Amino acid sequence: MRIVRLANFVTPTSGGLRTALRELGTGYAAAGHEPVLIIPGPAEHDERTEAGRIITMPGPKVPGLGGYRVLTDRRRLRRLLEELEPDRLEVSGRTTLRWTGAWARSRGVRSMMVSHESLSGLLRLYGGPAALADRLNRASASRFDTVVCTTGWAAAEFARLGTANLIRVPLGVDLEAFGPERADRRLRAPGRVLLVHCGRLSPEKRPDRSIRALAELHRRGLPVELVVAGDGPLRPKLERQAAHLAVRFLGHVTDRDRLAALLATADVALAPGPVETFGLAALEALASGTPVVASRHSALPEVIGPAGLAVDDDPAAYADAVELLLAEPSLRAAARAQAECHGWPAAVQGFLHAHGLTGALR
Repeated sequence: MRIVRLANFVTPTSGGLRTALRELGTGYAAAGHEPVLIIPGPAEHDERTEAGRIITMPGPKVPGLGGYRVLTDRRRLRRLLEELEPDRLEVSGRTTLRWTGAWARSRGVRSMMVSHESLSGLLRLYGGPAALADRLNRASASRFDTVVCTTGWAAAEFARLGTANLIRVPLGVDLEAFGPERADRRLRAPGRVLLVHCGRLSPEKRPDRSIRALAELHRRGLPVELVVAGDGPLRPKLERQAAHLAVRFLGHVTDRDRLAALLATADVALAPGPVETFGLAALEALASGTPVVASRHSALPEVIGPAGLAVDDDPAAYADAVELLLAEPSLRAAARAQAECHGWPAAVQGFLHAHGLTGALR
């Protein structure tokens, strides 16, 4: 079966969504299907990868989002979809791509929308009306045969609308690429506790909370260093905020081995984003044997389970949680065990089932 997938907000430096698209595409191909991914970019491009064919179409940048682009040329995209003749359509995008659900239905193609973000959460964060999220979510759910959410938290905004075509399928983590054995003590400053924040430096991720938590730990006299792996529009502001603190900004880490070593070496990972619908970076930390402190307002309490703490969005609460986790070294084994519940093969099978497809991973 040819599974054509559409996604906005994918760049060479984007994180969780890009990882999920790659891993699912690789899994679909391994199960005997033909994945084709269409994403926006600065120019046309067409390549074959182990995750399937990837077609880049020109798309404009969204102002203020640090380089993210969207697919807006409906006529061109419609022609491409008609050329590809998909057996299944999978859409990761709830703005400029919502119309494709109606296109698929008109041609008898089964369609799926994957909700990688919480509209109600984002509108709450930016002060928008909750009724708008409900209206858009109803419209999305009505146009696609299936709506897939990765956590119960993410599914809640659809479930309360009585969405009948809602399916929950958790994402996964590469349990071979990330593991406690990848720790590298050379990454740790002597005599310091190592914290890591891994994620895009954008407002909805609230990276400033990790820096404020570090400042609170310094105030308490703890020898703590924070490493920030990620880039984004807030980086200059964050660097000014952290000017007198023990913080290292690495930018976007493209080398997965380097990232795996950092996560395995860290004592605690911080995930303060209040609207995270799954949190792949946090799951990669757990797979590395590193417990996580997360915002209790996000989906991450579901993901981290007993391998971390979920707290209020307050620097003192984050600092308290870090100190509690540091006092429980047995949590490193619990973190790895929690991650082992979320392998990519199970996620791929779950997505294929949502598509009404099967396929044994080769």
